[in-house]
Amino acid sequence: MNDIQFSPFPNLSTNRLILRQMHNDDKKAIFALRSDKNVSEFIDRPIANSIDDALEYIEMINDGIEQNKWILWAITLKDSDDLIGTICLWNFSTDQLKGEIGYELSPIFQGKGIMQEALQTVIEFGFEDLNLRSIEGIVNEKNEKSIQLLEKNQFFKCEVIDEAKSTSIIYTLTR
Repeated sequence: MNDIQFSPFPNLSTNRLILRQMHNDDKKAIFALRSDKNVSEFIDRPIANSIDDALEYIEMINDGIEQNKWILWAITLKDSDDLIGTICLWNFSTDQLKGEIGYELSPIFQGKGIMQEALQTVIEFGFEDLNLRSIEGIVNEKNEKSIQLLEKNQFFKCEVIDEAKSTSIIYTLTR
């Protein structure tokens, strides 16, 4: 069995991006993301109501990273330390061979290939560094942009979950 460890925190970089750990200075950007109804439209979570909500979220995420429960990166452009989105691997199976990917991006940065770049890097990290055998993405059936992103990266549709409020699709990518 793997022993997933996120210490020291694995900063990642791409041509245009730095993926780094969130810190309290990200509170305004996290509040903006988590209070944006468009960003949260397909995510089952409460809307952030205050900067304190954002700080609590940052603390919860960093505590989970410290306990090796999940890893979440702040997405920033190389020429700025400002958080523009997040991407994570979490919900690892007990044998630590499968994880789930999740992501969100500020609307003004959508449609520019940023999440594609971040996603490819995190997938590589998951397979190469964490030795995952598969990565899942669970997406609302109405979230066309996310479905297109997963399909573009060779994730395949493997299960549909009908829930009272919505329908989700599980996409899987295997190593």
